[in-house]
Amino acid sequence: MSSILCDREKPACGGQPVSDVASNKTIFALVDCNNFYVSCERVFNPNLEGVPVVVLSNNDGCIISRSNEAKALGIKMAVPFFEVRDLIEQANVRVYSANFTLYGDMSRRVIHTLAQFTPEREIYSIDEVFLNLSGFERAGLSDYARQIVATVKKWTGIPISIGIAPTKTLAKLANKQAKKRPELKGVMDWSALPDPEERLAQIEVGEIWGIGPSGERRLKSWGIETAHKLRQADDQWILKRMGIVGQRILLELRGISCLPLEMVRSPRKSVLCSRSFGRAVEKLNELKEAVAEFTSQAAETLREDRLSAKHLTVFCITRPHSEQARTHSSTVELPVATDSTPELIRYALREAEKIFFADGRFKKAGVVFSGLVPTEEVQTDIFDGKNRGSAGKLMQALDEVNARLGSGALRFAAAGLLQSWRMKSSRRSPRCTTRWNELLEAKTIA
Repeated sequence: MSSILCDREKPACGGQPVSDVASNKTIFALVDCNNFYVSCERVFNPNLEGVPVVVLSNNDGCIISRSNEAKALGIKMAVPFFEVRDLIEQANVRVYSANFTLYGDMSRRVIHTLAQFTPEREIYSIDEVFLNLSGFERAGLSDYARQIVATVKKWTGIPISIGIAPTKTLAKLANKQAKKRPELKGVMDWSALPDPEERLAQIEVGEIWGIGPSGERRLKSWGIETAHKLRQADDQWILKRMGIVGQRILLELRGISCLPLEMVRSPRKSVLCSRSFGRAVEKLNELKEAVAEFTSQAAETLREDRLSAKHLTVFCITRPHSEQARTHSSTVELPVATDSTPELIRYALREAEKIFFADGRFKKAGVVFSGLVPTEEVQTDIFDGKNRGSAGKLMQALDEVNARLGSGALRFAAAGLLQSWRMKSSRRSPRCTTRWNELLEAKTIA
C-alpha cells in the first residue's frame, strides 16, 4: 500500500496540504439525539417509555422515527405505514403524526444546552451537532461528554449519544458505537480505544459517513467490505475511482481531519416551502389559500435570515387518474427584492392563477424564493411608490407576536380559516411548547 496521503500539487483535504491539515488539533464530538422524534413525544407523555412508538412523515405516509422497541419488532425506517399497519395493530405500537413545530423547538433547547459546554458548534441537522472539545482534555473527554449527556437529559428530557474522535468521519462511527453498546453510557472516545483498527474491521463500509448505496456496491465489488480495508487502500487508486470525496473519507479514517467545523452557515441561495395536500385540490380558491399559507411561512424564514427575494416561483404537482405526476410552475421577477409577506402573497396568488386549470387534481404545491440578497443591501427603485419602512415595521410586529404567542397566532386571511386541504395529521400530539391552547394541564389527584 502507498504511504503517500496526498501531495501538495493535488491536495485532497479541503484544498489544504496534508501537513497543514494534520496540524489541526480539533477534537470533534458528534452529539446525536436518540430516536429524536420519538424522544420528543416521550418528554411530554411518560406513558410512552418502554413501549413501541413510531412517528409518521407528512400526510402520515411513511415511518420516519422508531423507538428501540419498534425496531426490535422489525419495523424498518421509511417503510410505508400501510405496509406495516397489521403488525402495528397486533403489537399495539403507538403511532404519531409528525409534529415538526414541537421537534424544532426541542432541537433549539438541546442546542442551547450544548452551548453551555463549548463555544464552537456546528448544527448539522435537527438532531445532530458537532462540537469542538479541544482544550477539555484535562477534564477527561469521556467524563466531560457524560456530563453533557446527563445535563441535556435533565434540562430537556432528550437522550443523546456522543462520539469523540480526531475527525468528523470517525466521530460519526464512534457515535454509532455509543448507541449500540449500553455499557458505554452514551459516550465513545475513539482515541481511547486500545485497537481502533480492530474496531474498523468490524464496521461494514456502507456504515461510513459519505458512502451511499452506490458507493457501497462499488467498494464491495472491488473487495473493500469494511472500514479497515478502505483505510488501508492505496490513496491514488481511491482518488482515481472515487475522486476527491473518496480520498477525503480515506484520510479521515486515518485520523487526518479534512472536514473542519463549520460554525457559520453558508448563505442561502433559495427558500422553499411546500406541502402535500390531505386530499386532491380541484378548486382555485383552495389552491390560492395553500399558496398564501406557504408564502407566509417562507417569508418568515426570509426575515429570520435577514434576506429579501428578487424572484418568486409557484409550483404545483398534479396526478391525474392513471397518469404520471406532472409539475406546473410559474416564476415572476419582483420590481424590488422584498421580505414583506403581503407583497409576496399578492405576487404569489397571481402566479397561482396562471398555473391553475380546470379538472386538475392538485396533490402538492409550493413556493420558492430565489435571487436572495441581504435585506440591508436591497436596491430600491426610483419609481417604487411603496413605503417599505412601514412595511418592515409591520412585519417586525407580526413576527414578535407570533414568537410570543406561537407561530400562526396572527396570519393573513388569504391563507383561509378552515384549510380543509391541509395534509393529514390526525395522530399529531399537542404542540406543548409553542401554543398556549395546547399547553399540558397539571391536575391534582385526591
